[in-house]
Amino acid sequence: MLPNDLMQELIVFRAERDWEQFHTPRNLAISLSLEAGEVLELFQWQDPQGEAVQAVLPRLQEEVADVAVYLAYLCHDLGIDLEAAIRSKMMKNREKYPVALARGSAKKYTELGETQ
Repeated sequence: MLPNDLMQELIVFRAERDWEQFHTPRNLAISLSLEAGEVLELFQWQDPQGEAVQAVLPRLQEEVADVAVYLAYLCHDLGIDLEAAIRSKMMKNREKYPVALARGSAKKYTELGETQ
């Protein structure tokens, strides 16, 4: 889903540093999870809104970029077409979460339609 020139820039950056040897699927998945945790850390003990979000936004942008980079490497290395994967998942989500049952609800699909 990244533009080809940006993906190529990531691949060249990694190759110049000989980091492919460290970028196993397992290591990339771990790094992706760790970076996603750093995104979450920015919201720990608070729920930034308005000006508070603006205060963490520069760091949030960096952490989101780290998540995207590791995801891009993982997809590239495993031959996953991220756009196709997202479109496929959205088709499944449409089936799991029909508008008539899911609109305005935070329930998991297994709980939709249940009455309290």
